[in-house]
Amino acid sequence: MANETRPFIPVRIAVLTVSDSRTLADDKSGQTLADRIVEAGHVLAARDIVHDDKDKISARVLDWSRDENIDVVITTGGTGFTGRDVTPEALEPIFEKRMDGFSEVFHRLSYDKIGTSTVQSRATGGVVNATFVFVLPGSPGACKDAWDGILKQQFDYRHMPCNFVEIMPRLDEHLKRGGKSA
Repeated sequence: MANETRPFIPVRIAVLTVSDSRTLADDKSGQTLADRIVEAGHVLAARDIVHDDKDKISARVLDWSRDENIDVVITTGGTGFTGRDVTPEALEPIFEKRMDGFSEVFHRLSYDKIGTSTVQSRATGGVVNATFVFVLPGSPGACKDAWDGILKQQFDYRHMPCNFVEIMPRLDEHLKRGGKSA
């Protein structure tokens, strides 16, 4: 439900594709997210591709999480069970807070589309340095489901009864009290 008396507040979102084989020219999942971000009125703050390498994935997300011009990082790819799928292993250790509800809702939406095959995804979410981070599968369909079914609403300040935008200014409260960041 939207409260149309509230203003729309654009959010600055970075998209990271994790793949050993994709380039920006043929990255359908990253492009799907980029298009939806812009269509919703948000800012595509950055876009990149890194190989399926834990250190490279975590380094890029940590760099972006420290960039004051990026509020959210969405990754696509590397959430399955093959030997090269390491995105959750790269990012979950740097989460200050995990967002178990994101994974649960994502799987619920995905189940309606692909049935039990949803169990093959390890989609997850969390917060790193006061930046929301979402880890999505590397298929355009999964990116559509996550954006259309969850993220589009949660990054709309008008969405009620609550949304991510209204809590973003408070994500770094622990840092203001002398806590440490990743």
